[in-house]
Amino acid sequence: MSKLQNGLLDLAQTEALILAGRPCCIAGDEALLRRLPRGQWIGGTIPYFMAEQGGTCTREHLFVTELPLVGEGPRIVSYDRQSLAQVCTEAPEHGFTVLVIPAFTAIHEAFAQEAPNYENMYLHPLVGWISGLHLDDLGKASARVVHGPSGEVLDNAAVAMHVPVPANKLVHVDILNLFSPGDGPGIEFAEEGFSATLARIDGVETNLHDWMEREEIDTQLPLVADYSGAMVNVSIKALNAAAYSVDFYAPVFPDTVYRVAAPLDDYMAAFRGVIGAQEAPGEVVFCCNCILNYAYGGLQGERTGAFCGPMTFGEIGYQLLNQTLVYLSLVDV
Repeated sequence: MSKLQNGLLDLAQTEALILAGRPCCIAGDEALLRRLPRGQWIGGTIPYFMAEQGGTCTREHLFVTELPLVGEGPRIVSYDRQSLAQVCTEAPEHGFTVLVIPAFTAIHEAFAQEAPNYENMYLHPLVGWISGLHLDDLGKASARVVHGPSGEVLDNAAVAMHVPVPANKLVHVDILNLFSPGDGPGIEFAEEGFSATLARIDGVETNLHDWMEREEIDTQLPLVADYSGAMVNVSIKALNAAAYSVDFYAPVFPDTVYRVAAPLDDYMAAFRGVIGAQEAPGEVVFCCNCILNYAYGGLQGERTGAFCGPMTFGEIGYQLLNQTLVYLSLVDV
């Protein structure tokens, strides 16, 4: 299998790759995505990237992740809120699925809350990302995804590419997380959701907004919980003073104990340490990183080694993740 493209390309280079029949996952500004020809690709809106030359924000280039072409090639599907539950049952027998979902939509919320219970979840490798927009455009524009074979630009559906891989390759998914639970009190919620007003903090029902204000909680630190042996972050979107609530980038769940993450002495140094200590077991063919790592860690211009891809409004490593880096590699049998 020849080396796959994975980096920033201009419009003409991207068009040539699509017209050559090469399957791709493409990230970029909506105006550029709309100009691409129909073909074997899926896409999502975002202008932030981990590129070979360093962290980059651009509306003039596209980040193209070329995916393996085996046999008849990948199968591309768009899913609505109801059909998305079948994404894992429709995965290739030997391969993986890349899923792109638009941020702040009903299908984003549904995936976040329901994916852990999807049929065949965790039996087939599932990676992907939540499309977004320039931070200056928050509240003025919408995140979108693109179904390449039809050219449809969607803001109420997800797109997936089911990718078969050669028989002599194994698929390996890794999640890099800077954070671990801190030594603060346990936080529990009675209901699942992307926001919360009340929580049981050390067993006492408390207004979460007021507690975070009173304790001067650093909102760059996520809540962290043990989800069946994996440390999963729930990032804090905002303290909503008008509603006395806290908004999150991923849902919290009942019957789960969260803690504010242990503080980092130096965010960028911690990020460099995590990626520096990580050696991919094979060729990295997909990667994404959280926009919060870009913003809080000062990744503009910073190189991230072999880990290149879009900066996202959420990462998919089977389920929805926050403030992580997710990558998929192909390992020789």
